[in-house]
Amino acid sequence: MKFSEFWLREWVNLAIDSNTLADQMTMAGLEVNSIEPVAGNFTGVVIGKIVECRPHINNDKLFITTVDIGDKILHNIACEAKNCRKNLIVAVATTGAVLPVTFKKSNFVSEGILCSFPTLGIEGNNNYIIELPEDAPIGKDIREYLQLEDNILDINITPNRTDCLGLLGIAREISVFNRINLKKTINNTVLPVINDKIFIGVDVADACPRYLGRIVKNININIRTPLWMKEKLRRCGYQSIDAIIDITNYVLLELGQPTHIFDFDSIESGILVRYARKNELLTLVNGSNITLTSDTLVIADYSKVLSIAGIIVGANSCINYSSTCNLFLECAFFNPLIITGAARRYKLRTNTLHRYERGVDPTMQQLAIERVTELLVAICGGQPGPVMDITSKIIQSNTIILHRKKLDRIIGHIIKNDDVNDLLTRIGCKVRRYTKEDYWQVTAPIWRFDISIEEDLIEEIARLYGYNMIPSVPVRANLTISPSSESLQLARVKMLLVDRGYQETIIYSFVDPKKQALFHPYQVPLVLQSPISSNRSVMRLSLWTGLIDTLIYNQNRQQQRIRLFESGFCFIPDNKNEIGIRQDFMFAGVITGTLFNEYWDKEQKLVDFYDIKGDIEAIFDILGKLEDIEFRVQQHPALHPGQSAAIYFQKEFIGFIGVIHPEIEAKLNLKSRTLVFEFLWDKVIKCKVHKIIDISKFPANRRDIAIVVSDNVAVADIINECKKVIGNQLVNITIFDIWYGIKKGFKSIAISLILQNKNHTLEEKEITDIIDKCIFYLKIKFNAYLRNENSIKLLNKNTSLLIHKY
Repeated sequence: MKFSEFWLREWVNLAIDSNTLADQMTMAGLEVNSIEPVAGNFTGVVIGKIVECRPHINNDKLFITTVDIGDKILHNIACEAKNCRKNLIVAVATTGAVLPVTFKKSNFVSEGILCSFPTLGIEGNNNYIIELPEDAPIGKDIREYLQLEDNILDINITPNRTDCLGLLGIAREISVFNRINLKKTINNTVLPVINDKIFIGVDVADACPRYLGRIVKNININIRTPLWMKEKLRRCGYQSIDAIIDITNYVLLELGQPTHIFDFDSIESGILVRYARKNELLTLVNGSNITLTSDTLVIADYSKVLSIAGIIVGANSCINYSSTCNLFLECAFFNPLIITGAARRYKLRTNTLHRYERGVDPTMQQLAIERVTELLVAICGGQPGPVMDITSKIIQSNTIILHRKKLDRIIGHIIKNDDVNDLLTRIGCKVRRYTKEDYWQVTAPIWRFDISIEEDLIEEIARLYGYNMIPSVPVRANLTISPSSESLQLARVKMLLVDRGYQETIIYSFVDPKKQALFHPYQVPLVLQSPISSNRSVMRLSLWTGLIDTLIYNQNRQQQRIRLFESGFCFIPDNKNEIGIRQDFMFAGVITGTLFNEYWDKEQKLVDFYDIKGDIEAIFDILGKLEDIEFRVQQHPALHPGQSAAIYFQKEFIGFIGVIHPEIEAKLNLKSRTLVFEFLWDKVIKCKVHKIIDISKFPANRRDIAIVVSDNVAVADIINECKKVIGNQLVNITIFDIWYGIKKGFKSIAISLILQNKNHTLEEKEITDIIDKCIFYLKIKFNAYLRNENSIKLLNKNTSLLIHKY
């Protein structure tokens, strides 16, 4: 934001120079980018009056003027400016003047130069000379008259300090630092001359808590903006347009409160603040049309939309310089979120929008509409009506509790209670001290939206007290931070995999959309608006894409035996989530190549499904949750249909394991069989660990059985049935052989059962009964039978007994 130093000094009487002021503002958080003089370095330029102006006889583009500069001598000066005319008050560079620009040598004799703004090193149009007011004193130095010793300060205002988007806010901030009161206040009330009113209806109080309007009739729309106002606007980076717009911009810069002006005669019946109807149109001044959505806040009358609230006025209600004589002034407080949404939707940027989307002082509207009226009547004339104030919702200041202990702990320095009271009071807070409880109850000023929590108050105290006043002390902190149980378990699993030959990778969450589509063809990923490259333009749906990329990278560098793992977030589309996306913390791995490193006495066997399955079982074993997992046959588009499975934890799906599908393997040019796994880490780690049980003092007994079942019976289902039937006396079960040579469509499974009782030694009869019962129920559920015929006879003989016992 740019502003005039002299304009600021009209508000606050500062006894400091420009550089000190800039340093002070920077320390206050309003960083000063630059200080630039408003004009170039010149001397000898005074105010004069053209008493005669005639065209040159040999050059129709040149005027010969006679100019009075107050020295009792009339000076003949040549001028080519288009606006040169008799009785014009101008800036005259007299003989001997020093100017910041050079001129071409002319064939015409001239006793001076009639100056344009660029002649004096000021931005402007070089084809027009400066036109000064009629009451400008002839002969006075132009630098003094236009206050050209002024400087333009360019500052950065952070998004949280919207209160400083006006001279009032900046002056208020500087006055706090210098412990002085504001020199200038604006509280003029313009009394109504007419009683004209119009109906104002606010249908959406949350979007527009306050709306003020005023009618001003019989104004002169073609009055030129006074030079003093033009100069102040120019020094703030605003170009003068016309008196009406200049006045609203002036008040915007002065108070930070936007106002809008409509042609009153174009308004039918009344003003309605409402949301737009679907596909409603608004035509802008440049002739373009905007199709409005139903969540756009608009200002309308009973037949049409007049403007998008707080952003831009439509062509059907803007000022017509040939016919407008009656105005409707609008000044409102709009919900910043509503305004910001509309601005982004229609890609509109205006100075008023910049204020509204950050938030304005909800008490400033009355002051601003009175100030606009005051300037409007003073410059353009007119008859103001009464102010119509529709306040639907009163915005409350934030009340915060500030604890003494927290203040001391965060700042690291003790500031006296009286100083804390003084500092907070100076920025406009209402402060009440509770000595016994050792805290302050602080009500923030209504214009400070950024003060909402205790830490905000502490920041303000430190800023006003002076960061340089807080002594430097060594940091004191508890260096021993206890890790969470979740992070410890993750670290244990990582170390386990490292011990098993894996290496951890940390990969971008951004992946190649084409490669990811191979693994997840039916899911739509989150697309990045500004990707770092085309092959990292979407968020990952799983860790497989990044792991396979890393595997390929290593294979291309002659690495044959590769084992990698990664843990991290994946980003899954989810309509049930508020933001439409769900973050899942996953754990995944990939292996390829031989089972062991090359060695003279080791067989070079390629890894297979059971190797990576063993790694997963080792993970769950170290977590104490091996009994809770099972592998079920389930298809995945990225995995081999005959060598893959779903991972279930406590009967809930958590992931997949398997060999990469041959088609994908070929497309990615993988060198050998590649296996992957991935599961939801959070679902596993948040589950309670099983209760520890005492080890039995009595001996364990092993019994082996071999059963024949159909090929489509899952081994995991057989194991689960054995556990269910035998119960707590089964301490371990192992599959030690599977044979497919018995007959087509069947397989033989050899099972080892370890039996043990906690209270006594199992006798042979008890063991036999347990085994018989287990075999019987395997026959019932899976149509299983023993490979030993004698066992089959025994099974049939004891059927009724087994049912009775079970």
